Amino acid sequence: MTPRPAQRGRLTLLATSPRVAPGLLSATAWAALRDSVVWAGTDHPQVSALRAAGVDVRVVDEPVQASTLLDAAAGGSLVWLLSPDGDDELVSSARTEAGARGARAPEVDVVTGSHDLPGARLLDLVAVMDRLRSPGGCPWDAEQTHRSLATYLLEETYETLEAIESGDDDDLREELGDLLLQVMFHARIAEERESAAWSIDDVAAGITAKLVRRHPHVFADAEAPTADDVKDRWEVLKRAEKQRESAVDGVPLAQPALSLAGKVLHRAAKAGLDVPVPNVDLPTEEDAAAGDAAAVGDVLLAMVAAARERGIDAEQALRDATRRYIAAVRSAEHASK
Repeated sequence: MTPRPAQRGRLTLLATSPRVAPGLLSATAWAALRDSVVWAGTDHPQVSALRAAGVDVRVVDEPVQASTLLDAAAGGSLVWLLSPDGDDELVSSARTEAGARGARAPEVDVVTGSHDLPGARLLDLVAVMDRLRSPGGCPWDAEQTHRSLATYLLEETYETLEAIESGDDDDLREELGDLLLQVMFHARIAEERESAAWSIDDVAAGITAKLVRRHPHVFADAEAPTADDVKDRWEVLKRAEKQRESAVDGVPLAQPALSLAGKVLHRAAKAGLDVPVPNVDLPTEEDAAAGDAAAVGDVLLAMVAAARERGIDAEQALRDATRRYIAAVRSAEHASK
């Protein structure tokens, strides 16, 4: 009688996300867990949930070797719960060694038990900020306030704008992360208040509700076929929500002067107000000698208005002109050397 070939066995490497609640697993994962011996490393976040669901989980000391798992799976079925970071090296080693053992080695499968939803990595940032601000964390982070962080918020905003202008995609991604950190930092500070506290969840809930309210053409039955229609409706809804009496209420006066002038002119035009800007000529040498700052200011305001009528962002135009001037300065310096 010809002997039966030995059963190969199966090693299932189960990947789970630490950003998904333990026990929320795919049907494929649960099927593997029910039909196999299950091993996990010390302090794995899934152990308690699986045991509560009736799965017998053996906790083993780490680090575990691929050879150990393959030996344990020989002739049977073993599930190893990969660590939250994925254990890429272990997965690679298990596949390589299984291939080296030949046809009698256990089959190696990688099963994804839970997937990260879009935005799940924000939970990691919440956890890091919690660690930094909690006792035993970072002394510098722990003593920051809304006011002390204001300068960093402004600085990170300008660095993000510079990354956009440079066209460096990697730089932009990094700067957006720095800007996001500022949002998370301020939200964490507010969360620690003894009264009237709010958290990053409240920030996210507020902007989500606002986006839904101000996009009735998407989330309701309103009509807005063009981008201009959308902008007009946004301003109407915003003014009604804020209960503003003036077209210029709510314009942040702390923003750069050119962008402030452009915003005020835009608000006045959207409200249908015919408020003339100064009709002036360029300041003369006499004006400059007399220190006539008002004349210079009127000229700048007129220039912003003229740029706006032509669809030009005066702030960006000046920044671009300044960059061209910087390039000319560098060129002159290079020539002089």
